[in-house]
Amino acid sequence: MSKNTLENITEEFVIKSLEHIGKELDKPKTIFPFVTPSMRKELNTGIKGVIVGKAGVGKTSLLLTLPEESTLFVNIEAGEVAVQGWNGTSYKPHTWEDCRNFAALLGGPDESLKSDQPYSREHYKAMVSRFGDPEQFNQFETIFIDSITEASRLSFRWASRQPECITAKGLLDNRAVYGLHGKEMMNWLMHLQKIPNKNIWFVGILEDKLDDLNKPYFSLQMEGQKAGLELPGIVDEMITMYDIYSQDSKQGYKAFICHSMNPYGLPAKDRTGKLDMVEPPHLGKLMDKIRNTDIAKIKKNYELPL
Repeated sequence: MSKNTLENITEEFVIKSLEHIGKELDKPKTIFPFVTPSMRKELNTGIKGVIVGKAGVGKTSLLLTLPEESTLFVNIEAGEVAVQGWNGTSYKPHTWEDCRNFAALLGGPDESLKSDQPYSREHYKAMVSRFGDPEQFNQFETIFIDSITEASRLSFRWASRQPECITAKGLLDNRAVYGLHGKEMMNWLMHLQKIPNKNIWFVGILEDKLDDLNKPYFSLQMEGQKAGLELPGIVDEMITMYDIYSQDSKQGYKAFICHSMNPYGLPAKDRTGKLDMVEPPHLGKLMDKIRNTDIAKIKKNYELPL
């Protein structure tokens, strides 16, 4: 190949490269999908929270503080005797499959999942075919799930029946059961947590326990440890409903404990910074306070005490 021929080929390659670069530069630019402050104000992500308390403290009765026409009562625990005067809509799951199917239809498909996984597009389509248009949930602003404690029992019983939790000798592999159960609970909670435009409130039983040094502490009553330990990081609010007694009186009152730093050692968390440490036990008013967008009312102190 002559020198002139090589130079011509090189020149032609450079010209075509520059033309290609020019065409790429002339293409309309795709804007990165930022969420601006004005867009964020228009978003309604809903409030996701868990309310815990000892058995009999009145957690289920909080349903009476919510509007009947826009609240769905997911009655896993069969605790309707406490709210017999409530005239709203309810749904009663009987199995773990019922819980998963409800979450799939309510929350829509998770496009990151494979077709054979729960909450995938195929799972969602199957639920739409079975139960109808998910727009039937549009009438509900708040989903009140009672209780996460009983949901964990359904999940654990389901996991204990799965083939992968049975050894070659036909024995139950407890480690595999707890592993599968923990994964199932986390997937269910995360799918519900991501649902936009809905307030999702879980209710759970709080129990007293002793650690290895016989020191008392509070723990959410659930099968397994994984979901109970990770739940505070998933939800926006973790509220303990508690009976508070004054030192000089035997009469007490019920209250919401909302701050992690509280004198009772109770589990609590307020992601918004809008709640006081002690709030009245009224879930409807609590959500109204959380939805208040007045930034001046957010009480966060980043100063160290002198």
